[in-house]
Amino acid sequence: TAQAAVDVLEAAGFRVAVPKMNLCCGRPLYDWGMLDEAKGALRQILDALKGPIEAGAPVVVLEPSCASVFRDELTNFFPNDEDAKRLSEQTFLLSEFLQKKAPHFKPPRLKRKAVAHGHCHHKSLMKMDDEEAVFEKMGLDVEILDSGCCGMAGAFGFERGDHYDVSIKCGERVLLPAVRATSKETIIITDGFSCREQIAQLTHRRALHLAQVIEMAMREGDVGAPRDYPEIAYTQPRPRRLSKGAIAVGLIASG
Repeated sequence: TAQAAVDVLEAAGFRVAVPKMNLCCGRPLYDWGMLDEAKGALRQILDALKGPIEAGAPVVVLEPSCASVFRDELTNFFPNDEDAKRLSEQTFLLSEFLQKKAPHFKPPRLKRKAVAHGHCHHKSLMKMDDEEAVFEKMGLDVEILDSGCCGMAGAFGFERGDHYDVSIKCGERVLLPAVRATSKETIIITDGFSCREQIAQLTHRRALHLAQVIEMAMREGDVGAPRDYPEIAYTQPRPRRLSKGAIAVGLIASG
């Protein structure tokens, strides 16, 4: 996903830096009440990205739950920290960044059918308007599911007992039956890692991140008939681009 995002941002005319150290937003720790550890993880991010943050560089975050930490919890942990305020304001999902910082970029057309599921933090905090606008630019025939929560919700869906059963019921309410009912050439889209994991474990399909869908448009466009199970070519491991550093929480983009 991060490699696809780098390709997309570079195609839009931006120079992209990927932090060389592994950084975690602290969301798993925060959700379990481990606040000191979560605060430490965020402090590490503020220190590691201090230069780009102070320079005003946009930080493109690919996972909605991570972006929500920067938008919400970060400034609660550090209410008097100017870098925390800057990072909160400089954080963008990929769709937001393309709409607000790269309105000149016209992603290639991809006349395919797609089904899209919104991650809970994406829908509640960032909304889906920018995502839908990018879909429209690409010419995608997209059905946005009224699916609520996928049920995975981080570690929630992995826990024994009632949580696992509730997780399955949430997914089976709308999302999972809709995915199973799609045609083989239909693209399944969701930006949330947990959502993609729920779909992968409980259906015969794999979902793609928006970055991968735009990458598909860049590679394939409208050439030829839609392939069956189009996600296969975009969910396989590929050689690491060493010049870009390790995959981490954020991509820093500058014009």
